[in-house]
Amino acid sequence: MTHPLGVSRPDLVVTDLPTPEEVFKISRIGPRELVKYVVGPSLIALGISIGSGEWLLGPLSVGQYGFVGVGWVILISALLQTFYNVECARYVVATGEVPVVGWGRVPPGWRLWVPLSVLVVIFAFIAGGWAASAGQGVYALVHGTIAPAGAEEPRLWAIALLVVVFLITAGARRISRALELANWMLVGSILVTLLVLCVFVVPWSMWWEGLRGFVTPAAPPKGITATQLGGLAGFTALASGLNWYVMGHYRDKGYGMGYRAGFISGMRGERREILASGVTFPDDDLNRGLWRRWYRLLLTDMWGVFFVGAMLGMLLPTILMSQAVAMSGERPTRADVPTFIASALGQEYGPALFYVALVLGVLILFSTQLGIFEAMVRVTTDAAHGTSPRLRALIEGDPRRFYYPFMIVLLVVISVVIHLSLPVALVEWSANMSNLGALLYPFLLIYLNSRLPRPARPRPWHYVILVLNFLFFGFFFVNFIADFLGDPLVTF
Repeated sequence: MTHPLGVSRPDLVVTDLPTPEEVFKISRIGPRELVKYVVGPSLIALGISIGSGEWLLGPLSVGQYGFVGVGWVILISALLQTFYNVECARYVVATGEVPVVGWGRVPPGWRLWVPLSVLVVIFAFIAGGWAASAGQGVYALVHGTIAPAGAEEPRLWAIALLVVVFLITAGARRISRALELANWMLVGSILVTLLVLCVFVVPWSMWWEGLRGFVTPAAPPKGITATQLGGLAGFTALASGLNWYVMGHYRDKGYGMGYRAGFISGMRGERREILASGVTFPDDDLNRGLWRRWYRLLLTDMWGVFFVGAMLGMLLPTILMSQAVAMSGERPTRADVPTFIASALGQEYGPALFYVALVLGVLILFSTQLGIFEAMVRVTTDAAHGTSPRLRALIEGDPRRFYYPFMIVLLVVISVVIHLSLPVALVEWSANMSNLGALLYPFLLIYLNSRLPRPARPRPWHYVILVLNFLFFGFFFVNFIADFLGDPLVTF
């Protein structure tokens, strides 16, 4: 029995959904089990999000222009992206196919959408601004001072951190699980340290200004450009229209039909074959009930962990930046924003807080580096494995034989690219390129999700939210292109 879905790809094989208890090998799911076994894919996404937007672009914008007129862009972006993430993950949970392979089912077929999607993701993130920014923080930690403009050593540290990412994945038995555990430690340490710092140095009036800025619709502040706002919107929460590139972790975690499809194991793990095409479930009472359970777990993971974490991850650094501006009497620039807070805290409170803030910044940017670098490799591996029978034969059905060599190639390329521009300028480029995805992928999702088995299909208002993603983030990308070619669409 099969379920036809789209074009140019095999029909989905139909079989029963697994139970969550079967997948996570537990007898019941209570609060403890939810945290220990079930929550996870959103943490990988959150580890990426608390970095380029939350530590760089958000604090840069607030530090230069204040909260009002900037904060509400952050809130709308986070809400729209979380809804979008749920819809991307819906497809993965219902079919076991990662999005980059699923796009191949949309007319005219995989020969257009799969290669194009891989190129868009790599083109957006190959700039490596997150890596270069982390390198600046490590330089300051080692030398006790900010790196001079154009210094080579921060770039070498950035490359060294890329090698650390390779070693983490190489040493894993199951790559997604290793990333989850790393992000439990990184994100937990980041949020706790940020909270303690903010309670210690930020007056309550500044907390109120930050919260009020999130919920106060206002015209953008004078002097800010729509391109800057577009970068902020694109990298608040995650990566706007390109968020799908992380949602494949729901397959590797075993959510729903992902359990039937397989996962990418690490070098230390046992060889695992991944299905080249997905599977789905029949529309009967048993599977309708199981689908509702899986969907509730997905919502808990996304709204309870990702959205809450993303908003905290944006609030705490921005109010800390505001206080740093107030203490120093200066405003951050693209060149110094990765280390601006550390410098201001060091001048005001001494070297101890200077180093604490530097370590915090490095952890934040490394969590982004870990997720983005691995995700570019993962998306390319899944795309090649899912669409090329010749490649599957060449690697004998073992995705690792493509995954690790490609990671080394990508490491070399990023090492070259990070020499080309300032780190934050590279991040702004990536953020606006992420908005390009919002012009395409919401409509591809509408096509795919409307053809899922009936219990898994979205409600009509979900499609409205996807169109809002197109309008909101798409505007910023069109403005970015207009600005790049001549004059922006809007100036403030």
